[in-house]
Amino acid sequence: MKKVNSIFQLLTALFFALGLVYFLTYERMWSGSPEAGEVVSWLLAGLVMYLITWGTGWGHTSSLDSRIRKLELEKKELKAMVFDLERGVKMGQLDKKIEEQPDDKDSSSIKPRENFK
Repeated sequence: MKKVNSIFQLLTALFFALGLVYFLTYERMWSGSPEAGEVVSWLLAGLVMYLITWGTGWGHTSSLDSRIRKLELEKKELKAMVFDLERGVKMGQLDKKIEEQPDDKDSSSIKPRENFK
């Protein structure tokens, strides 16, 4: 798509360059000034070519933006999945530690502080 956009831009620039040369040399070649209808038709054709070029560029940009949004959403989903998996592993380890600890025989003493990471 990027190549098509570049081709349209090149064609538009070439069209306007040819039009400029044509209208600058018109008096020398045909000894008169160009008619208004001819100039208007050249400008309208150039406008159509410019709009096609702009449309293809806009379409290419919007397709890339939508693709970027989809990839960012997928990335966020994967991050959430990894976070959930890591949290599940940590919770499983915490449950195992709690189950493995024997009941304290002396209930009056204060249990030492445990830091869980």
